[in-house]
Amino acid sequence: MDHRHHSHSRACSEQRPSGPTAPTVPPTTVPRMRVGVYVDGFNLYYGARDHCGEGAAGWRWLDIRGLVADVLPAAWRSNGAAIERAVYCTARVSGVDDPSTPRDQNVYLRALLASESVDHVEFGNFVRRVRTAPLATWTAKGKPQLIRSQWPVMVQDSAGGDVGDARFLVSFLYREEKGSDVNVATHLLLDVLRGAVDAAVVISNDSDLELPLRCVREQVPVGLINPGVKPLAGKLRGDESDGVGGHWWEKFSAAAYTAHQLPDPVGRLGKPYGW
Repeated sequence: MDHRHHSHSRACSEQRPSGPTAPTVPPTTVPRMRVGVYVDGFNLYYGARDHCGEGAAGWRWLDIRGLVADVLPAAWRSNGAAIERAVYCTARVSGVDDPSTPRDQNVYLRALLASESVDHVEFGNFVRRVRTAPLATWTAKGKPQLIRSQWPVMVQDSAGGDVGDARFLVSFLYREEKGSDVNVATHLLLDVLRGAVDAAVVISNDSDLELPLRCVREQVPVGLINPGVKPLAGKLRGDESDGVGGHWWEKFSAAAYTAHQLPDPVGRLGKPYGW
């Protein structure tokens, strides 16, 4: 090998241009707002059912991420808003009324995780009890009124005498989901306080969330979505400028639910019949 030629080549490769060099331009940094989404699953389910109809198909196979992403306001989008984390809070349902219900729910929850529509499912408890209460109805003014014995429905004593104005007591199956509101509040507060999110969206119309929402609005912008047909609970109202500001309120519609459905199937998970 000719070492002189080799040395010359290396020297040429190390030469720098003699003229002025162009200034280095730093890469453009796109701002990114990390959004956390916190869903009260039962509140969402009953809200969607009220909008769409219990017997109707086409609304239960909900895509949570798509549903929320579509309503993020322009002010958040201009800050690069993107859903960083979605938490779905629910409870395992009972099969007392319909044995297929727990199976259908399990398929849906697995589909949510498999499709990455949510990142985490947090479980509360589903409580079933038998309770006793007076039979009642609503008055024309929307107030509860007890039903009392009078013809054509009368109560009689053992001697066959009428017992007018007697109360009717009924025993009924009472079902209640417990824990979702606490779980929503817990994940919301933890993520905000540890700095895991820059903004939060909560789907619920549960007035029990008044205090955690008020506290979180002091730290990050918050969007609150009412899933049902009823007006937003008064305790959940606030002002866009509260705390750090930039808050918003939204209400879903039947069209929003039917427009944002998961693919069918999600892998091997097919949408249950009638959904």
